[in-house]
Amino acid sequence: MSFDVQQIRKDFPLLSRTVHGKPLIYFDNANTAQKPRRVIETVDDFYRRHNANVSRAVHTLGEEATSAYEAVRDKLAQFINAKSRDEVIFTSGTTQAINTVAYSYALPRLQPGDEVLVTTMEHHANIVPWQLVAARTGAKVVPAPITQSGELIVEEFIKRLTPRVKLAGVTHVSNVLGTINPVRELAKACRARGIPLLVDGSQAAPHLPIDVQALGCDFYAITGHKLFGPTGTGVLWARRELLDSMPPFFGGGEMIRTVSFDGTTFADVPHKFEAGTPNIAGFIGLGAAIDYVTELGLDRIGAAEHALRDYTNAALKSVPGLRLFGEAKDKAAVFSFLIDGIHAHDLATLLDHEGIAVRSGHHCAHPLMQFYGVPATARASLAFYNTHAEVDAFIAAIAKVRKLLA
Repeated sequence: MSFDVQQIRKDFPLLSRTVHGKPLIYFDNANTAQKPRRVIETVDDFYRRHNANVSRAVHTLGEEATSAYEAVRDKLAQFINAKSRDEVIFTSGTTQAINTVAYSYALPRLQPGDEVLVTTMEHHANIVPWQLVAARTGAKVVPAPITQSGELIVEEFIKRLTPRVKLAGVTHVSNVLGTINPVRELAKACRARGIPLLVDGSQAAPHLPIDVQALGCDFYAITGHKLFGPTGTGVLWARRELLDSMPPFFGGGEMIRTVSFDGTTFADVPHKFEAGTPNIAGFIGLGAAIDYVTELGLDRIGAAEHALRDYTNAALKSVPGLRLFGEAKDKAAVFSFLIDGIHAHDLATLLDHEGIAVRSGHHCAHPLMQFYGVPATARASLAFYNTHAEVDAFIAAIAKVRKLLA
């Protein structure tokens, strides 16, 4: 089956619009991905034909909503190769997933002098929750170093896995550098020392096959809106024995078995961690996104994106005065860069006037910006629906901006 990018682009309504009179070139996929028509129509259909709360009614609409909602848990379990659907916890995104682990797993266990090990390239979502619980327990968060090319120094990460470390966290794919970290190797080292490993999979799930059993990690977090699904959706996967040992930190409806003023007994996992009315339509839409990606095939998606990555990398390196951040041997199609004499925000603003959407700023990665000694970068992040022609237009627009500001 051929990978016809022009045909695929027709599945994404927003890609056909114009910005400032120019055809949109959407290079901000690491921030959020566009949604295929199937996802949009699935959400619309739910609200038009099936809207009801889940797990609370025996009437037809309630049963339809619950059936469609819970079917997504099965799809996600298969998508990441979880051992059981009960290991799949629905969250609002990776941030809530990591906070769940921080407050439900780490907080009851951390003591003064303990450490949480992360890497210098982490998103704030894999730093700040650990700092919050560390401040309450007397523990501390320590970073493992990276190279100037943006690769994790694996031997230094492993060296830091001392008995003081009670949990480690690593991004699977850096949202700034595109670096793909060797999660399986890190998980093996953590497991040998009895240290649970949490993986931030936000940037990996849209681009790489995920097999949590083969990776050997203990927690894995995914954000739905980067996976071509609706915002406000996400997943925490964790080993069943860990979930069983973790108390809920969010209380309310649905996550209980019985409630009295003498005390409460909680539901089994996964519902123990899913208090309140969820984003039902969003998760049903995420199920449609999983179907879409699965039918395209992550192997074919990967091949298309690798070709785009190599083409874009070579093109950017031909631009005079351009500094590229993140040149790991194994990386995704994410390019953070600066051009001599041009602030990242000015560059992004001027590119927008050419119809090109890139992100500028610190990308929720202040420590990484501090490592490179810059306040911000511009970032172009590509997906399988982007084209070589768009890359050419992007490079031409950069040349126009450089000439304008020369």
